[in-house]
Amino acid sequence: MIRDVTDLRVYTRALNALRLVYQLAKLIPNSHFKLRKQLTSAAESIAPLIAEGFAKRRSYKEFMRFLEMALGSSDEVITHARQTKILSEIVRSINPNLCDQVIKEYKIISKQVNTLRKKWVDNTKV
Repeated sequence: MIRDVTDLRVYTRALNALRLVYQLAKLIPNSHFKLRKQLTSAAESIAPLIAEGFAKRRSYKEFMRFLEMALGSSDEVITHARQTKILSEIVRSINPNLCDQVIKEYKIISKQVNTLRKKWVDNTKV
């Protein structure tokens, strides 16, 4: 039974995945500050969006809206990690393998958000 937002695996995973994002962001040079900021901002927004949506779960529409925003942020992280991987071809201090790890992790998070949305939809139909 889900009693608290911390019972949602995707919430916990989104928080834990921040470690990878912070490691990657640290490698992005100041000349690409905007990319670093967008990457971290998108990643940092996912867990709070899930938490806020969960707090409003009595309103199906509101919960779905917040999950959709969390999904959008997760997909945004993937795009910024791909941009960072392209940058790694020029800036040798950026580890392309770390970019791949971030992409892989946030693909899982996106899938988990989608699964949560689908399960919530299925449970409200009962």
